[in-house]
Amino acid sequence: MNGVFIIDKPKGITSRDVVNKISKVIGTKKVGHTGTLDPLATGVLVVCVGVATKLVDELTSMDKEYIATVTLGIKTDTLDIEGKVEEDISSIKTKDEIVKCLNSFKGIYSQEVPKYSAIKVNGRKLYEYAREGIDIELPKRDVNIKEIELMNDIIYDNNKTIFSFRCCVSKGTYIRSLIRDIATSLNTCGIMTDLRRTRQGNFKIEDSISLDDVNVNNLIDIKDVLDIDKIELTSDIEKKVLNGCPLNNIYGKDKILFILNGTPVGIYKLDYDSNLLKPYKMLRGGNLWH
Repeated sequence: MNGVFIIDKPKGITSRDVVNKISKVIGTKKVGHTGTLDPLATGVLVVCVGVATKLVDELTSMDKEYIATVTLGIKTDTLDIEGKVEEDISSIKTKDEIVKCLNSFKGIYSQEVPKYSAIKVNGRKLYEYAREGIDIELPKRDVNIKEIELMNDIIYDNNKTIFSFRCCVSKGTYIRSLIRDIATSLNTCGIMTDLRRTRQGNFKIEDSISLDDVNVNNLIDIKDVLDIDKIELTSDIEKKVLNGCPLNNIYGKDKILFILNGTPVGIYKLDYDSNLLKPYKMLRGGNLWH
């Protein structure tokens, strides 16, 4: 049983909870997701089953699209509505100010990761330090905000400014951190009050299923989720691929998914030094496979 589920993750459970439920429903432990969503968040969660778990890195690297809701004037330790309130102030910002600020974040910038995250420092996850009250320098990394725009009307409530925005971002972008940085740029504080992932790579929210609808009939074939060239094995190279031998790049491609009788058997990737196609991810069981 190999393939991918596109799940519309409900609010209030972890991504790991989703994996555990799917594992129980379909009767296999070989299940993994391709990008954590906080319990607060909903939306597209791509879950791999069987040998498709070898593709987690491939699918995690895809761009992601979110719709996030922000409340300005509140600061919490987790950067979202579920955290401990550290500051509560009046914060009124105009639409023009917010639009200008959002536009300023387009492009690459250095983002500090949240202290409540699973990023490891010195072998320990950041949230473990945070829970123990240990201060530690938070890592920074470059992220790419490819698209960002204001959505719907701005709401003013109890001296707070509430708005939503849509964004398309690179792998590793924390929306909670982006919201913190937007608020800082507006000379205030702010938290994430809602988050929905609407797309991950080519996987769209309209193509997702609910967790309650998971069954083997909804499992998407590996060859249908990979956006790379696909080539059916011919008799002259079948044995070479089965044994993981390098191939001359007669196809002129950087990456190829080889298929045997309609079944994905392995991904080959171009080695630029030798100009040979070499095994990258082998996708069938048996002692011939890497």
